[in-house]
Amino acid sequence: MRLAALLLVVWIIVLAAGCAGKKATPNPYSFPQSTAPQSSGKTNAIVTPSANRSGRVVSVNPGARFAVVRFPLGQMPRLEERMNIFRNGLKVGELKISGPQRDVLAVGDIVAGDCQVDDEIRSQ
Repeated sequence: MRLAALLLVVWIIVLAAGCAGKKATPNPYSFPQSTAPQSSGKTNAIVTPSANRSGRVVSVNPGARFAVVRFPLGQMPRLEERMNIFRNGLKVGELKISGPQRDVLAVGDIVAGDCQVDDEIRSQ
């Protein structure tokens, strides 16, 4: 009987130590819980993608008058499309997408004006 009582006491101590030893830590890979209030009403928002394409010049060959342009994913322009070149918000030239196009990069011929690295390219 003493042995059973001793085992019961040891089991309770081990159980209490196990529960008190480890605290729950948040999972770093889980999404954070939103604290924003939930709206119960339906919204009729319409999202229309912009037809304007824009990119950035990553490389220029002024002698051969062509530039390599990086576009955001899913915004690659068509071949032969003419685009404007902007530097600090001012139009400085025109570019015609001539190819090749790979992933997010496209090559274009400088038709008018000049072009430098980090200029912005926008559709007309």
